Amino acid sequence: MQMNWKRLLCDRRIGVRTRARSAGDLRTEFEKDYHRIIGSSSFRRLQDKTQVFALDKSDFIRTRLTHSLEVSSFAKSIGQNVGRFILENHLDDSFTIQNQGDICDILQCAGLIHDIGNPPFGHFGEEAIRDWFERRMQTLYYKGKPLTELLTPQMLQDFYHFEGNAQVLRQVAKLHFLQGENGMNLTCALLNTVIKYPVSSLQIRPESGDLKEKKLGYFYAEQDLYRTIAEETGAVGVRHPLAYILEAADDIAYKTADIEDAFKKGFISYERLHSELMDARELAEETGPTDPVALLDQQLSDAVLRGVDDPTLYAVQNLAVRLQSDMIYLATKGFTDHYREIMEGTFTSDLFAGTGGEWVMEALGDIAFRYAFSSRVILQMEVSAGTILDYLMDRFIPAVLYYDTERQLPLLDRKIVSLISQNYRQVYHIYSSRTDDEIEKLYLRLLLVTDFISGMTDTYARDMYQKMSGIS
Repeated sequence: MQMNWKRLLCDRRIGVRTRARSAGDLRTEFEKDYHRIIGSSSFRRLQDKTQVFALDKSDFIRTRLTHSLEVSSFAKSIGQNVGRFILENHLDDSFTIQNQGDICDILQCAGLIHDIGNPPFGHFGEEAIRDWFERRMQTLYYKGKPLTELLTPQMLQDFYHFEGNAQVLRQVAKLHFLQGENGMNLTCALLNTVIKYPVSSLQIRPESGDLKEKKLGYFYAEQDLYRTIAEETGAVGVRHPLAYILEAADDIAYKTADIEDAFKKGFISYERLHSELMDARELAEETGPTDPVALLDQQLSDAVLRGVDDPTLYAVQNLAVRLQSDMIYLATKGFTDHYREIMEGTFTSDLFAGTGGEWVMEALGDIAFRYAFSSRVILQMEVSAGTILDYLMDRFIPAVLYYDTERQLPLLDRKIVSLISQNYRQVYHIYSSRTDDEIEKLYLRLLLVTDFISGMTDTYARDMYQKMSGIS
């Protein structure tokens, strides 16, 4: 398989075609995508979705919004570097200056929406939803039969492996109901870029070593949509090349940010961070041009010479900035070194593999996990978040089982269903009306709940829990 940029940068929209460009509107379709995204309510809600520290009141902790802005910036920078390298080194004679500009615009947009489908309370929210279905699905019955016997294997696995990545496609292509049923009606190139894992829930194989099979990238409800998008871009069953760049930008953003935030929260000291990085460097099989230990030493020396009030804070903050710059370079190198494999759809690793920067990314992730994610503060926050999500799932899932069927709902269930956003219920009715399959309608009703809960902000989820449970 050989992909080409003409198809990969497809600016077609699956929904109703937009009006012809007016004489005064010089924007490309990808620039229009940008304006659609930043004007959307789902994008604005990211400001009240925590990246890591759920329900934290500190003003310096990153939200999904600030994280997405960082990813957008890094992705655009890597795209710009990659585009320039392809042009200057004649890696692809079909690649044009316009292609370079389009890549930057697509990646800028992809960074903004890559987390737009994630539920409240950080990545723990995804785990909590998966855990609920694993514990409770076998106890749910519809017309006397357990859901585990009624739903198809793929439908069941969609819930057991619920993913914010797959929810992104639902959010931007269906749930953002404004002018029609196609959500924001974004371009195919952009939609394919945010599909990091071009596999269904039945095709997940994390043990294969191929990153594209690590998680599901689309639900059963979107499998036809995925196929259409992938066929338009010529990337069926493989990663869109720009997905590698988006993933690298995401990794750079959250791994450097987690260290900085963990230090500011007091989860790890300067001395301990320095020691951990030294240990990781000694264990690394291959080191490259980036040495975080030397960078940290240099930043501390600079802080002391400048007479900074808090030299260690200065050093850690500037370490993050320097590492971001270095990792952007290494991601660019990873893409260009493996350009042919990426364009053939055979590259199975991330962009840092083989660059000498892989150990740095692994070390940052490991340190953050052990000192921040496993801390008592985070565990307490996760217990609170888990209690909230468990309660909401316990109330909403049973209430929708017979919604939109011939059976009348009990009074309380009717009231609970009425709390679900009218927007989401409207989308459900559009797609349920297109099938006569009773089980598929049931599956869509379960998605109605995960759609509603995934769209909640941290504050909204907490407030709804308190109000529904009678807590003042």
